[in-house]
Amino acid sequence: MIRLAALQMVSTPDLARNLASARVLLEKAAQGGARLAALPEYFCFMGQADTDKLALAEGEGEGPIQQMLSDAARELGLWIIGGTLPIRTADPARVRNSCSVFAPDGTQAARYDKIHLFCYDSGRERYDEGRVLEAGADPVAVEAAGLRVGLSVCYDLRFPELYRALGVCDLLSVPAAFTYTTGEKHWELLLRARAVENQCYVIAAAQGGRHENGRRTWGHSMIVDPWGEVLACVNEGEGVALADFDPARLKQVREQLPALTHRVF
Repeated sequence: MIRLAALQMVSTPDLARNLASARVLLEKAAQGGARLAALPEYFCFMGQADTDKLALAEGEGEGPIQQMLSDAARELGLWIIGGTLPIRTADPARVRNSCSVFAPDGTQAARYDKIHLFCYDSGRERYDEGRVLEAGADPVAVEAAGLRVGLSVCYDLRFPELYRALGVCDLLSVPAAFTYTTGEKHWELLLRARAVENQCYVIAAAQGGRHENGRRTWGHSMIVDPWGEVLACVNEGEGVALADFDPARLKQVREQLPALTHRVF
């Protein structure tokens, strides 16, 4: 068994406060026996405007956000999927929305840059990540805690071809800041679908609550098993969802219904 922890936050425009909150949640995950903990998208910062994150962008392997993740991984003995943080690009008006994975020795084991950029306009709510974000291009999977972990971020969840491109994984990670509107209708549905069709566990750490910038996120951070069962969930507010990755359960599902071996395309 490998204990997993999905950490839910309600991040603010205050970087230091967010990092402190994340550290407390990581400590709770470690105290709960977790070996791998995942933080949500934008765990470090939810600004008043999309462009606010430009001022906090870090270079690869440097800066207070990455340092906190590295220190926490080493001091707590955790694998940490570090939600997302802004990484500088050649264009000063664009950043990458990057998910960095840190090993228990504090080293960065992988980095994935969000490929699919969210755009939504209901007439009442309007979002366009492409105004500030530069899209990534490459799928990334990493060996962590003895598992093959496929990395994705939020809006990526709607694109099943990305998960097929990752190959067969034991665990898929989906840090997110789903809007309340879209999350209420689609979040759990999509997470369970990705778990079932890929016959793997899914860990989904989310933002969940009313933010100081006025935005409301859906939350419901959860861990889902390969049969689509929700093993643990934090509905709203800060919290830690803990559940065990069971290799025997993974093997059972894949042997009883060997869908992955039946793929044609």
